[in-house]
Amino acid sequence: MASVREMRLRIRSIKNISQVTRALQAVSASKVRKAIAALMGTRPYAQKAWQVLTHVAAQPGRNSLHPLLTQRATVNQTLVVVISGDRGLAGAYNTNLIRFVLRKFKNYANPVQYIAVGRKGRDLLIRRHLDVIAEFSNLPAAPSFPDVSAIGRLAVDDYLNGKADEVYLVYTTFINMVKQETTIKKLLPLDVEGERVQDYDALHKMLGAYTYEPAEREILDEIIPRFTALQVYQAILESLASEHAARMVSMRNATDNALDLVTELQLQYNKVRQQTITSDMLDIAGGAEALAQVVSHAGGENG
Repeated sequence: MASVREMRLRIRSIKNISQVTRALQAVSASKVRKAIAALMGTRPYAQKAWQVLTHVAAQPGRNSLHPLLTQRATVNQTLVVVISGDRGLAGAYNTNLIRFVLRKFKNYANPVQYIAVGRKGRDLLIRRHLDVIAEFSNLPAAPSFPDVSAIGRLAVDDYLNGKADEVYLVYTTFINMVKQETTIKKLLPLDVEGERVQDYDALHKMLGAYTYEPAEREILDEIIPRFTALQVYQAILESLASEHAARMVSMRNATDNALDLVTELQLQYNKVRQQTITSDMLDIAGGAEALAQVVSHAGGENG
């Protein structure tokens, strides 16, 4: 059994750890509020932009409307944009994301390349010897669209240049403070409701045709790449809110566990200390008894 001094040092160490985790919990709580505010401020616009993209993709002759809507006859190369966190201490947030990616693309039909957004995801992908062609890390705490537009532009350029025949986006959707869901979205070529559009007439009753002013090609050349990059930006905001929420919950659990451990160790410490005191008292009593016997024996001899 550990000595009283060792247990006292261990209790002090765990208390210090609980103070650190409580501080990290407070920091994450502040960051998650800001991240949720930014997310909710852009989510309606991003959702409407996605509706516009899916509507355009459902127009007749979609393959001739814009190159980003063209379905490739054969898929020879897949590009996956993986959005993770730059830091740990968020529980299983980053690990669950990479496990999801491996489950989806480990035995994929064609070669897969990755764009890693976030240092943790990059490290986990490289550790598994996957083909990471680009990485973006150390993003601002509150990124703006220009801060991350290069990520979406890279995915769009690779698709237009024929380096990728399909592009997927993998990120974590923020549901609430205790629930975040790993999500996969096919970014290019655009699918409507997750299914490729084969027959526009089946959707004609639900979707009206657009009229374009001043020119169809000019407008589509502007909005389709921009709205596609916007989906990447929105996914980053979703992932940031999810990461901060996961870290806050993880640090709160760590703090609670540390306090529970301190309570348990304190009880053990009290027991050990009580045993030590009892042992010392018995030693003192035994010594006093032995001294009394010596004094009594010496007095008898003198008498």
